[in-house]
Amino acid sequence: MDNVSSSTRSRMMRAIPSKNTKPEISLRKGLFKAGIRFRLHRKDLAGKPDIVLTKYNAVIFVHGCFWHRHEGCYLATMPATRTDYWVRKFNSNVERDDRNCKRLISTGWRVAIVWECGLRKRPDRTISDVAHWLKNDDSPYAEFTDSEAGFRK
Repeated sequence: MDNVSSSTRSRMMRAIPSKNTKPEISLRKGLFKAGIRFRLHRKDLAGKPDIVLTKYNAVIFVHGCFWHRHEGCYLATMPATRTDYWVRKFNSNVERDDRNCKRLISTGWRVAIVWECGLRKRPDRTISDVAHWLKNDDSPYAEFTDSEAGFRK
């Protein structure tokens, strides 16, 4: 059972930002400090990527582990109430993310997913790994997380 009324819960959920989040700003500051310049939230690209780097023909999505269901992550918890709703919501988010990544890759963009947990636990390492991927790795897809491995393809 929820500890707050449904109207209060609704207000709380509406207040969660979809862009310019703390993890996104952290990554942007780190990339800028590393001399990497970018554009934000281009509406003409599938999924409106958080960061667009035309020089590297790459886009970056900064995913919250809860909303985008980072598999095996301690932040990807399931709410205790209305689980049917949340399962549908989360599945829809994951399917949309997958569809957007495939669309971008098919049109020649390189796509990176940077997970919130990586920017929380190991921000400097995550930013360094992203910068390395941009400059030295031509793989079309990469994920950056808090694991010791840094990133996976």
